[in-house]
Amino acid sequence: MGVGSSVVFARSVERGGYRVRMTTKAADDMENGDPAAYANRRADERVAARFEVRFNQTQDAARALRAYSINLSAGGLCLLTRKSYDVGAHVRLSMVIEGEEFHLTGVIAWVRDEAEAIGVRFTDMSDEDRARLQRVVDSFKR
Repeated sequence: MGVGSSVVFARSVERGGYRVRMTTKAADDMENGDPAAYANRRADERVAARFEVRFNQTQDAARALRAYSINLSAGGLCLLTRKSYDVGAHVRLSMVIEGEEFHLTGVIAWVRDEAEAIGVRFTDMSDEDRARLQRVVDSFKR
């Protein structure tokens, strides 16, 4: 591995009728602890929101893959996509939500193969972008 590289260990866990791939630590926490506490561990409230999301692949910047959101929070989102992603993979996303344009980076937090859904946790977000995103999330609650 090169400098700055990291390894994320993942495994599949069956929950709620879905087979979900998540980090090994998250899976261990879920299986060894209170599942209700695990399910409610998010710091940010999610709201249902459907909009187009583009994946800007660093290795092929000319090709942007599209997906559609299911829900959104100031800390991440859930997407439907036909492309396979690995837990721990880093992604760059572009999206326009309620007239606000966002270019964010994130990491794949979980994958549901059967539903073609993935969870993305935003990383390296500026305070300004987080505040803008929180305003957008709040607008969906009205």
